[in-house]
Amino acid sequence: MKATQRAIVLVGHGGVPKDCPHELIRKLKQLEAQRRAVGKPMSPEERELDQKIRRWPRTPQTDPYKEGLEALATQLRPLLNGDRLAIAFNEFCAPTLEEAVEELIKEGTKDITVVSSMFTAGGSHAEIEIPEEVAALKQAHPTVTIRYAWPFDKQLVAGMLASHLEQFRMRKP
Repeated sequence: MKATQRAIVLVGHGGVPKDCPHELIRKLKQLEAQRRAVGKPMSPEERELDQKIRRWPRTPQTDPYKEGLEALATQLRPLLNGDRLAIAFNEFCAPTLEEAVEELIKEGTKDITVVSSMFTAGGSHAEIEIPEEVAALKQAHPTVTIRYAWPFDKQLVAGMLASHLEQFRMRKP
C-alpha cells in the first residue's frame, strides 16, 4: 500500500464472534480483572487467550460488529482528504490499536490520529485504555506524531444524533 504522511485509526470496541466458546471469554475477563486489580502487565496466559479470541475466524454472520465498523470506515474514508484510514479494535477482535499503528509506521506514516467510535464520556475503553495505549505508542515512537481525538465535542455529537433522528420523525412504528 502507498505510504502517506498522515493517517487516521478508527478504534471500535470489538465484538465476540457468535461461535467463540463462552468459556474462553469468561477466562479472559477473569484474567483481565485479576491483572487490573494488581496493576501488572498481561500474563503470557492472558496474552495467548486474548490473541486466540482476536484471531478467531469471523464472517459477517458471526461478527456483525466487525462488519459494522468496516462499513462505517467505508463511509468515512472519502471524507478524510486522502488521509489513510486504518481500523483497530479495543478488544476481542484484530487488529489491536498497537498493531494498526505499527503497520502504519512501517508504511512510513509520520502523523497518526486515533479516533474512537465510542462517543460518550465515562467509558473505561475510551477514557482509560485507549489513552494508555496511545501514551505507550508515543513513547515507543518519539519521531511519529500520535494523537488521540478525545473527548468528543458534545454539541457536535448531539447535532449528529438530532440529524439522524430527523429521518425517523415521520416514520410509522
